[in-house]
Amino acid sequence: MNSSLYLAASAGTAFGFLAVLVAGVLITAGLIWAVRLGIGVRRREHRPPRPEEQPRLPDSGPVRESHEMRAPHEMPRTDGERLTPHELRPTGGAPSGDQQRGRWSEGSSGSFGSGGSGGA
Repeated sequence: MNSSLYLAASAGTAFGFLAVLVAGVLITAGLIWAVRLGIGVRRREHRPPRPEEQPRLPDSGPVRESHEMRAPHEMPRTDGERLTPHELRPTGGAPSGDQQRGRWSEGSSGSFGSGGSGGA
């Protein structure tokens, strides 16, 4: 029988075991280092605010939503020149004189582009 083949196989197994052991030790050391680094970073951070430092509601109570109809700004007239964004007004518009919500006509479908009859 050829014993050198068995000797080579056992040497490869020992080397493989040693490589896995060294890799495991390195990974464990890396994880321990990462946890210690995280603990140090956490210690340097600001503490969370105390309950008395938390924001409070105003004396008038919670702020409510406001609903109002807004009229859009008119597009500025030009001599065929292209407008750049800084030449346009903000998109918010101004409060509209009519504060009633727009409704569709009775008898129409109420859906955009559906071809309903009797649109306004």
